Amino acid sequence: MHTPARTDVAGRLAQLRLAMGRHQIDALMVPSADPHLSEYLPARWQGRQWLSGFTGSVGTLIITADFAGVWTDARYWTQAETELAGSGVQLMKLPSGASVDYIGWLAARMRSGQTVAVDGAVLGLATARLLAQALDASGVALRSDLDLLDEVWTERPALPAAPVYEHLPPHAVKCRADKLAELRAAMAALGAGRHLISTLDDIAWLFNLRGADVNFNPVFLAHALIGPQRATLFVGEDKIAPALRATLEQDGVDLAPYASLAAALAALPAESTLLLDPRRLTHGTRQAIPAGVTVVEAINPTTFAKSRKSAAEAAHVRATMEQDGAALCEFFAWLEQTLAEARRAPLTELAIDRELTAARARRPGFVSPSFGTIAGFRANGAIMHYRATEASHAVIEGDGLLLIDSGGQYLGGTTDITRVVPVGAVTAAQRRDFTLVLKGVIALSSAQFPRGVKSPMLDAIARAPLWAEGIDFGHGTGHGVGYFLNVHEGPQSISPSAMPEPHTAMEEGMITSIEPGIYRPGRWGIRIENLVLNVAAAEGEFGPFLRFETLTLCPIDARCVDLALLRADERAWLNDYHARVRERLRPHLAGAALAWLEQRTEAV
Repeated sequence: MHTPARTDVAGRLAQLRLAMGRHQIDALMVPSADPHLSEYLPARWQGRQWLSGFTGSVGTLIITADFAGVWTDARYWTQAETELAGSGVQLMKLPSGASVDYIGWLAARMRSGQTVAVDGAVLGLATARLLAQALDASGVALRSDLDLLDEVWTERPALPAAPVYEHLPPHAVKCRADKLAELRAAMAALGAGRHLISTLDDIAWLFNLRGADVNFNPVFLAHALIGPQRATLFVGEDKIAPALRATLEQDGVDLAPYASLAAALAALPAESTLLLDPRRLTHGTRQAIPAGVTVVEAINPTTFAKSRKSAAEAAHVRATMEQDGAALCEFFAWLEQTLAEARRAPLTELAIDRELTAARARRPGFVSPSFGTIAGFRANGAIMHYRATEASHAVIEGDGLLLIDSGGQYLGGTTDITRVVPVGAVTAAQRRDFTLVLKGVIALSSAQFPRGVKSPMLDAIARAPLWAEGIDFGHGTGHGVGYFLNVHEGPQSISPSAMPEPHTAMEEGMITSIEPGIYRPGRWGIRIENLVLNVAAAEGEFGPFLRFETLTLCPIDARCVDLALLRADERAWLNDYHARVRERLRPHLAGAALAWLEQRTEAV
């Protein structure tokens, strides 16, 4: 779906306001969501982007008769200012930790007797409850039975139709029958005989299935209803081949049409007890459950289970990291050689994406990128979720820093890495910023902490070297990462905006990113990102502790480091890391890529 021009936005908003008038709607809320509350959305549910022109992955659009605004957080402010300029849609900046600030805005501006509408099919249940409470207190009605986009989006994309396939051994370590048995045991412990799951990565993990319905995430559109003996997968009828259908049926999994979930929920026995996760279910789906059914609310047990990678899965991830690291070495060797050529065609940010993806595609087990590559030169690196396009991108020439954030989906794991490399001369100020970010990475990577500590509590460790210099960054320090699944996975999150709740406890086997940064708008951006695995550390009188094993294997460019700012232990960490990278990647490389690896991992 292309980004609409400013004139398209104005016309679409005008048509939408006419539809709002026909239904006596005073304000319409359009969240960035689908019926599964996915982070990355199939084109059919990218209505906020279609209406506003803002392409960031997080944001909520609100339209009234005389106002239109997108609420988004600091990661997207620079991007939104550019994309919304002149469109008639205002950027509404969400303060850190205020993800539903727009609810208070609506409650304060709507008058008693007015009506706010939102499509309940894509409205998160937890958000719906907050919204209803706030509007009710102001005497404002909430309608969730309308999808006004269907009336004005005449060329709305259809549901994706990519086939579903099995994630097979050896990479699929545990069979689906065992996963279902363990899930039913967790359900029983919560007093539930049935369990409804709508989250796509939970479903893909549970059934050892993968798909391609969502860009970058190997998932497919489906709901799942787990019963005492059998499970039902609600999925597009043509998406599963007959042989796979037969295999699933043998494992106790029945198939039903994707659109038939509501009818199946309505038919649940009155005496049944249903487990659901209010943070991972939409308001519309919840309304389909009969009043006579007893509902147990708790986090999906699969969310915990898939976050804790087994020893066998961790071994596959380590092997994947070697292949990914080797691809990165080949890419960076190409990049440096290309930049050194005196007579060459202009090198652009777009070429970075193409060449890096091509390098990964040559590696065994590669399936796709794990997100859209961010390649930002100079000022573009300061835009946290920047994406170069044919219409707007930079030529890489002269002096500056190049930030590259990329990742791959492999059968044996999901990768996500950010590196910054110098182009031409590096200034003292750039070296200082780079080194402060590196100190943050080293501080958190070296941490030891009690098992079960709430992951948001670790955030300050990475920020401390930056805070000491009066510097901060507007995104979380780390997110969970899936196993050939979503590059952003919970329940853990190393972030100041995440609440330190019981489900955020750090447990052995979790994979998380560490990625502090410094962003100077109009000048440069620096972020260094590695993935780390929670592994057991010492256990003494104060109980078990965990530490991080760094999984990512790729040199950190020492040309950008101010060695005078590193303590002896920090310099030792960098040298130890580079020695390990060299040892692990050397067998996978030859020629120019091997020479590049040897040079970039020399001790400092």
